[in-house]
Amino acid sequence: MAIAQVTIVPLGTGTPSVGDYVAAVHRVLEQAGDKVKFQLTPMSTIIEGELDDLLAFVRRMHEVPFENGALRVSTTLTIDDRRDKVGTMEQKMRSVESKLNHSRE
Repeated sequence: MAIAQVTIVPLGTGTPSVGDYVAAVHRVLEQAGDKVKFQLTPMSTIIEGELDDLLAFVRRMHEVPFENGALRVSTTLTIDDRRDKVGTMEQKMRSVESKLNHSRE
């Protein structure tokens, strides 16, 4: 199981607003079923699943701005692929929260 952070920025759109493009990209993930789990954040999207599935979805997501009129697209992808144990978005958050709680005691 891998976790990835992806940021897709359409360029050459004639406007600084990207909300419509983000929504269109997000719809690709909504169609993923249970292959990919995702979390939209204010600056990027976090996706979780098997690496091959993640890469396939990122490829589809990268194409969406072009399909919606963008002339150029910049996509940034960061992959956390840990092989010694299964890691999930929730597990990573619980780990940090438990450390925060211990430091407050």
